[in-house]
Amino acid sequence: MNVTGNTVFIPGATSGIGLGLARRLQDKGNTVIVGGRRTELLERIRTEHGLDTVTIDTADPASITAARDELATRHPGLDTLITMAGIMEPEDLRDPAALDVAERTVAVNLLGPIRLVHAFLPGLLARPAATVMTVTSGLAYVPLPATPTYNATKAAVHSFTESLRVQLTGSDVQVIELVPPAIRTTLMNQQDSEVAMPLDDFLDEVMALLEAGPKAEQILVERVKWQRNAEAEGRYAEVLDVLSGRYRS
Repeated sequence: MNVTGNTVFIPGATSGIGLGLARRLQDKGNTVIVGGRRTELLERIRTEHGLDTVTIDTADPASITAARDELATRHPGLDTLITMAGIMEPEDLRDPAALDVAERTVAVNLLGPIRLVHAFLPGLLARPAATVMTVTSGLAYVPLPATPTYNATKAAVHSFTESLRVQLTGSDVQVIELVPPAIRTTLMNQQDSEVAMPLDDFLDEVMALLEAGPKAEQILVERVKWQRNAEAEGRYAEVLDVLSGRYRS
């Protein structure tokens, strides 16, 4: 992926990693469109950061289709999709109420990216060069037991991304998986967590990796390799034990 000169759509980029990455890409000379559900928040992002916006609910197939059609008119040169939208909530699997959390998590974190890819891929395939970037997690590789469905959806998106890349071999669409570690954002109230990576440090490293490796298949900051490589390095049980102690009530 070239880090400049693109037209980038990032649904779910109204805060945290998504908004930070949108602003970094904007600074590199890209046209960036942020997608989200809350119109008042989108208006503030337009005013404060000069980013274009579109209303989209990635859990709603009709909303995805409407956003795609609107962007096809407003930004016919769109060549990059970053499937950022996601939710992360704790679940106690002994509590029947956890099923609602699980179903919402699957709808947003798994069906959302799949539907986005299906909606935007025909247009991306028509471009001379294009990119699909999915966003998974270090928890796709070793789970955080407090968030079982979140982990499972991220593992599934990783697998989907691998298959998508193979199926698009020979096309002009590059497929990249961004794999964040725990980041100091409001997700799971980690904004002040000592075990989470500062957001600006993460974004600095991501942009440096994108510039250094334009053909990269995965973007792995050093902090996430503790999880990403745990099984291959024989550390899986150790890492799982550490994660099992987090957010334990």
